[in-house]
Amino acid sequence: MDELKANEAVIMAGIPAANASLFRKIRFSVGDPVALVETNPSNGAAASTLILRDIEMERAGESAAVDRVACPADFAPTDGLSGDRETATAQAAAECLRRAGVTRVIADRTLPLIFAEIIRASGIEVACDMELGVTDRRSKDAQEIAFLREAQGVTEDAIRMVCECVSNADADGTGQLLHEDAPLTSERLRAMIDIWFIERGYSNPWSIIAGGPEGADCHNAGSGILYTGQPVIVDIFPSNNKTRYNGDCTRTVVHGEISDTIRDMHAAVQKAKTAGIGAIRAGVTGEAVHVATKQALADEGYAFGLPEADTPETYCAMTHGTGHGVGLELHEPPLLDMKGPELVVGDVLTVEPGLYSKVIGGVRLEDMVVVTADGCENLNRLPEDLTW
Repeated sequence: MDELKANEAVIMAGIPAANASLFRKIRFSVGDPVALVETNPSNGAAASTLILRDIEMERAGESAAVDRVACPADFAPTDGLSGDRETATAQAAAECLRRAGVTRVIADRTLPLIFAEIIRASGIEVACDMELGVTDRRSKDAQEIAFLREAQGVTEDAIRMVCECVSNADADGTGQLLHEDAPLTSERLRAMIDIWFIERGYSNPWSIIAGGPEGADCHNAGSGILYTGQPVIVDIFPSNNKTRYNGDCTRTVVHGEISDTIRDMHAAVQKAKTAGIGAIRAGVTGEAVHVATKQALADEGYAFGLPEADTPETYCAMTHGTGHGVGLELHEPPLLDMKGPELVVGDVLTVEPGLYSKVIGGVRLEDMVVVTADGCENLNRLPEDLTW
């Protein structure tokens, strides 16, 4: 964004506990509405003012990355503030802008409509910068990379726990896997994962533990008893409760005898992941990385794309993009897919090729990398074998 003129300001607003762009900007979380107003310092106002509930001011003053902390009462308009918190915060933001002599305010795409309407009613133009809070979030700073590295390490530990549990399970006469003399199911493993992360200060969404044919759908979470000889996709993506940064890692494990077909799928996915990671560097497009991944699979004889209605059951292909950005949200720009943009230094990406067959299931591997000027740094240290 260009430098602000004296009569311009930037506003971001909402609930930092839910708005990742706003949280990243102020590095402060709260569950009530806030407004961040940034003005050109040449007009004599504070460069950045955070408006939030009075009871949060002391805490925000200690840790929020802003120049000034205020509450709505500090910017009460002449006709007073509403008894509704969000409305009062929007009214105070409009008054803050008016007192600073602002006639045009630039907002990001997440600005709640109530803020836009109240600011416009104050005679101030509101413009939307579609890249504000998006492009600036892509290039992660050193603190963010440290948080992501930590989250990925904890995620890998959970992946190892699950894969070792599957690999070392017993199998009964029907091929069902048993753990501690009870059937080993996707649900049991998810419960183990959830408890494991709670004990370490993480929140864990619905992990993917998809065995056999269920793994043919790349986002099928998996259910029921797991069986020997079948691939089990283990895809875990927790969020650190304190830093809010995400881990995201996938491995595939097979208990017992591994068929040649599964070995071939796994070897091809390994080559595709290596090709994708090898193509990554600043200035290369996300599309180019995706094309490199697809070509590696094509070289091994595999297809790409969802099956048609009359496609044979033996169809085996990659059905999704190569990866995505990750940070405060699990899925962030840029995409490693067709029309994916140029990568920048500090982009943090997943590289997660996979192959899927309705008959066999799926094989997927996923690492997290940080884009550098001449390549990337892989944050993963976990093996990618089918046996553990």
